[in-house]
Amino acid sequence: MPKTAATLAPAADPSRWKALVFIALAQLMVVLDATIVNIALPSAQTDLGISDGNRQWVITAYALAFGGLLLFGGRIADKWGRKNAFVVGLIGFALASALGGAATGEAMMLGARALQGAFGALLAPAALSLLAVMFTDAKERAKAFGIYGAIAGGGGAVGLILGGFLTEYLNWRWTFFVNIPFAIVAAVGAWFVIREPAGARNPAKLDVPGVILSTLGLVALVYGFTRAESAGWSDTVTVAMFIASAALLTAFVYVESKVKSPLLPLRVLLERNRGGVYLSLGLAVISMFGLFLFLTYYLQVVKGFSPVKTGFAFLPMIAGMITGSTQIGARLMTRVPPRLLMGPGFLLAATGMLLLTQLEVGSSYPALILPAQLLLGLGMGSAFMPAMSLATHGVNPADAGVASAMVNTSQQVGGAIGTALLNTIAASATTAYLTDHAAEAAAGGPAAKLIQAQAMVEGYSSAIWWAVGILVTSSLIAFTLITTGRPGAGGPVASGEGAEAEIKIPVVAH
Repeated sequence: MPKTAATLAPAADPSRWKALVFIALAQLMVVLDATIVNIALPSAQTDLGISDGNRQWVITAYALAFGGLLLFGGRIADKWGRKNAFVVGLIGFALASALGGAATGEAMMLGARALQGAFGALLAPAALSLLAVMFTDAKERAKAFGIYGAIAGGGGAVGLILGGFLTEYLNWRWTFFVNIPFAIVAAVGAWFVIREPAGARNPAKLDVPGVILSTLGLVALVYGFTRAESAGWSDTVTVAMFIASAALLTAFVYVESKVKSPLLPLRVLLERNRGGVYLSLGLAVISMFGLFLFLTYYLQVVKGFSPVKTGFAFLPMIAGMITGSTQIGARLMTRVPPRLLMGPGFLLAATGMLLLTQLEVGSSYPALILPAQLLLGLGMGSAFMPAMSLATHGVNPADAGVASAMVNTSQQVGGAIGTALLNTIAASATTAYLTDHAAEAAAGGPAAKLIQAQAMVEGYSSAIWWAVGILVTSSLIAFTLITTGRPGAGGPVASGEGAEAEIKIPVVAH
């Protein structure tokens, strides 16, 4: 007579909450690093002699490696063990951070950022999938993912504050060196505390063609958007990158549908709830990453804020994200369907973004920027929390790493596209404004400086309008595609092997 889930599952792993501390610390480090460099970028650019045209590569090199290698990293975690991948990812990230902090020129800096991205691609899916297999009770899962979601959403803004302190009072190099103690503490703690459930690994042979096609396809996609900013949308190389990306990713999907052990089983991607999470989250992150960059430069260049003051200016967004994730998302996730958190959450964030379309050179921080950030934070926090949980809910445990990688991929590729796409829109609007006011700008003096500032703000405002539309689209996708009920009341079930395997996860811990 077959055993039921109740007879198979022992008491929950008593170390799971300790493990969450180290998983959360590692996630904080990864998310911090995605934005901490934004604050330090003006100083690092001057110190290392990086041109204006190449400065965005300090951000994009990281995102390219991270986004391109995440699926590979997720499958490595599934195959060789999430704890092992987690610890190796932390050590590698620390070493790459040390290289970045010691950079003596542009090439060394960009190489270090790419290495950080590569090890981050191993670390991030391992962290999320460890949560997925360690927390199986619906209420505990909601709390764990509430904490994780708050870090994933608010960690980027925390990075801006920390970056401000380190840049102003120490040196921009410390925005890299600060990762080292984070990584050491998380790696040591994880090694002694984390225990993976047995039977959750995927021993299948690695899908090498899938790795190559997905990596090249994602890199070509992100590079196409990046190239468009400097060379234009009709540039031959830009167009070639988009065509190559479409061809490579189409070939990837075809290969995945045919091979015995695919890198990304299509059942992970095509289940409508998870697909809805990946798509809506990726679009929302396009808006968020672009906004971080715009507000950073607006506050420092237009308003004259110091790096520390700029960092503190992002506090309302952090407070909103933490509140939205832990007090709204985590409390309601077991009571209402995820779409009723994600859809309204993205709409609330779009309302905050809509306020920022009114940005002007003399805009008041308390009257405009502060309330806009609060709305953005509350909305994103409320939406991120159920999204993080739903991205792995009901998936075959042997696929937990690659499912986790998909949510990270949607975020990182979305971030890279957001930085490049919205920057391109902003740059075009700025150029058009300067062309229309060329006579005033040519006059020189204070008037010319004012025209320059107004042109920058005009560019930001134009790009933010696009961000509003993107967030509204995210909301519509969440309402339309995500149809599952609340966790614990009939959540999504994986197709095929996944439903059976989900019952078997917690058998024995080792």
